[in-house]
Amino acid sequence: MDQPPVTLLDPAARSTAGLAAQAEVTGREAPAPATLLEESWRDFVFAEVWTRPGLPRRARFLVAMTSAATCGLADGQVEDFVRGALATGALTLAELREAALHLAVYSGWGNGGRLDRAATRVAEALGLPPAEVPPIRAESWDAQERNDQGHAEFAKVMTFPPGPPNSPYLVGINTFVFGEMWRRRGLDEPSRRWITLVGVCESGADIPIRSHIHAAMASGNCQPEEMLEFVLQYGTHAGWPKASRINAVVIEMIAKVEKGLPWNG
Repeated sequence: MDQPPVTLLDPAARSTAGLAAQAEVTGREAPAPATLLEESWRDFVFAEVWTRPGLPRRARFLVAMTSAATCGLADGQVEDFVRGALATGALTLAELREAALHLAVYSGWGNGGRLDRAATRVAEALGLPPAEVPPIRAESWDAQERNDQGHAEFAKVMTFPPGPPNSPYLVGINTFVFGEMWRRRGLDEPSRRWITLVGVCESGADIPIRSHIHAAMASGNCQPEEMLEFVLQYGTHAGWPKASRINAVVIEMIAKVEKGLPWNG
């Protein structure tokens, strides 16, 4: 039996698609690559990853800018993703301020500061007015109420109840991370998931990686096919070895969620 003809893909078409995607994603004209590495950004990262349909553009921007800030990419590259997000309307400046705070919790205040400063530089270059962002807390509060709110938010976000806050670290999780930050409505919960996932994946810590990947899907915030796409997008900045581990955990947790099992069950 005759075999159907093989369809060959055109490298020039791929490069053209990559330059177009790069210009849209970075919010500026894409320069012609001068090195082999720059060609790979054009022909793979932008042409073949950013154009995939399995992850919304807003999520890709959040994963890209937060992993750029935490994985050692140049400040200019962080700015590119910020500019692209603002130019395309994927994110507002106020949402970027919330994203920087969220990244600070899961990747350290230094990395959150990198993203925050990039947002400031891009906003100034674009002539944007300062974002109107509510303060951490505007009024006096009852300590027990704050604790109870954190407990409830943890259970909602993680899909299981927290343990007793028997150390200063756990108190901080209950009172600030979940009692205040996760309860801020200036950035929607699915968007916070993607930032969290970048942070826990970069940490290399087994329990946060497994529990947050499971919770992202068990909560309904992220779909299994989106999580698989997340691994590819994350891997372009973190590298294939880190992405390989996360890919395995995602596949494992997809099966657990489908069976109604907990992350550690």
